Formats: sequence, C-alpha cells, structure tokens
Amino acid sequence: LFLCLFSMSCWVDLTPTAGNKIFHFGACRVSMSMTEIRTGFTAIKANIQARDPIRTLSILSYPHSLHKVKSSDRCCITHHLFDFYVDKVFKHCKTEDSFVNRKVSSIANSFLSMKRKLGQCHEQNQCMCGQESAEKFQQILANYEGLNVTSAAMKSLGELDILLDWMEKS
Repeated sequence: LFLCLFSMSCWVDLTPTAGNKIFHFGACRVSMSMTEIRTGFTAIKANIQARDPIRTLSILSYPHSLHKVKSSDRCCITHHLFDFYVDKVFKHCKTEDSFVNRKVSSIANSFLSMKRKLGQCHEQNQCMCGQESAEKFQQILANYEGLNVTSAAMKSLGELDILLDWMEKS
C-alpha cells in the first residue's frame, strides 16, 4: 500500500497541470508553466530592456552560450541559473512601475518554485557538474559582477528569453 501511494504521489508530481510542461534537465524532470512565465515576461520585456544602459554586453549569450551545454550538464547549469536568478537578479529588479514589479514578482515566484524542485532533484540524483558547465556558469557570474548590481539585474532580466528559449529547445 505504501509503495502504491508513493508511486501515485511521484506520478502526480511529474504530471503537468493545465499549461505546464515537463522539462528534462539531465536526470531531473520538473513541471513548469512556461506560458505563464513567457506571458509575464512579454508584458514587461520592452520596459526592462529600455532600462539596459549597456547594449553591447550580454550576460547569457555568445561566446559562452547556453545552447552549447552538454545534455549531461543541463541539470547542474539549470540548477545554478535558477539559484542565480532567484538569489541575485530578481532581488534587484525593483522599478517605480507597480505593474512591472508585480510581473517580476510573479516570474520570481515561478523561478523560486523551480529552484526548490531542481534543488531536491539535484540532491537526490547527485547531478555531477562537468568542468565545461562550471566554466560557463562562472563566465555568466563574471559578466554579471562586472556591472553594477541594478544594471546587471535589469540586463539579466531582459535576457530571460534567452534562458527560456534554451530550456524549451533542449
């Protein structure tokens, strides 16, 4: 009976609800409402990107592109990126526009939920981080830390579509 209940609870955790999609990050499988996040981001994208004073630098893009991460490193880098967005980016994306702040808060809550799910999976499956993914993430941090906190946070938020595209394509 216990095994049956445990199996059902695992199945329910992995079954996507309306609008959710299951993502595979290496050994980790997590359900996420990409539509909700994309809708929220699309509503504020122009506003956020207009606040970016440095258009010649990217935090997430080439030459350290996420699109070149090996599938075996996806769990690790995704876990680090959700930590990065929750712990560094969203905390510094406050504006004078309450609509933008509400959308950022909603996206941040979705990321926090994903961070928790990935954290549990990361611990259970002991996702091993390869050197390449560690180097890519360190470069992302260096790009971020090379700017002042507010500019770096706004730029990272403005590049959220890069992360979302990478998650959906992989």
